[in-house]
Amino acid sequence: MKNKINESLGRRRPSARRPRGNTGTPRAVRRRPSKRRGNGLSFFLGMLFVLALALIYFFFGDNIIPGRGGDVVFPYENEIVVSFLDVGQGESILIRSAEHTVLIDGGEFRARGVIRDYLRAAGIRRIDYVVATHPHSDHIGGLVYVLGRYEIGRVLMPDVTHNTETFLNFLEAIENNNIDVHFPTPGERISAGIIEFTVVAPRPGFHANLNNASIVLRMQHGRTSFLFTGDAEGEAERWMLSSDVNLRSDVLKVGHHGSHTSTTPAFLDAVNPRIAVIQSGADNRFGHPHQRVLQSLEARNVEILRNDELGTIRMITNGENILIY
Repeated sequence: MKNKINESLGRRRPSARRPRGNTGTPRAVRRRPSKRRGNGLSFFLGMLFVLALALIYFFFGDNIIPGRGGDVVFPYENEIVVSFLDVGQGESILIRSAEHTVLIDGGEFRARGVIRDYLRAAGIRRIDYVVATHPHSDHIGGLVYVLGRYEIGRVLMPDVTHNTETFLNFLEAIENNNIDVHFPTPGERISAGIIEFTVVAPRPGFHANLNNASIVLRMQHGRTSFLFTGDAEGEAERWMLSSDVNLRSDVLKVGHHGSHTSTTPAFLDAVNPRIAVIQSGADNRFGHPHQRVLQSLEARNVEILRNDELGTIRMITNGENILIY
């Protein structure tokens, strides 16, 4: 793995408690324009100054996506809490038992403050597994921050590379912090205490579309099950269907933010979820989630939960039931 990371870098140029607190939902208030006084040049320079501050805050601010984090839920013994974090147009999922923690993806780098605040509120200092489903920035950007500030047991990632600054920063964070890396393969079992996954994808080999290289994990806890799909698209879904793996899950994290490229009817029928979670940002430029996906879910009477509408979505499973907070 060190050789692979070095090779990529070489191309670089330059006590169980229940919910507490109430964060509420932020609301923008539009102010009425006021009459301006003074000369036009002063006003113009003032506007440039405000714009410059806004740009600095956006690119360098420590917590620049306020999100709607909601209350932190603490698991009792034999419970697992799954939090679908509101990181805007991206994905990040925190999975915790009373003793272990897994983080799947981390949104864009600008979402790091959301993840930081949630991990801090949950009292987390060590993460057993950090899963980078695939190398796109809206999944690994925030992980660059996490890898440098928490004790990490192991990073799981697909055996693919990407030629972006974000991916190179991600590899640097792994190397600088001497973190063990593993490339999971279909059929493999991964566990952190009672948090147990079966690796469903990706298909071994070359992937022209990095979305189809996404790590797909199925988590089973007692009689309850979750399927985490990353950005896997139709091609990857068809391969999973042909691999004769058990896809049936109570909760489906909808692939690729609800894009029409994913969640094909055959795949949805095989998963047969009761609940679907869509991680997409409000008013995103991609139009996620797409109407075809929403209609397909609605036609099957699947309960749809969306980060852009609800903020962070939290679920608790005790192996028998799933509660939604």
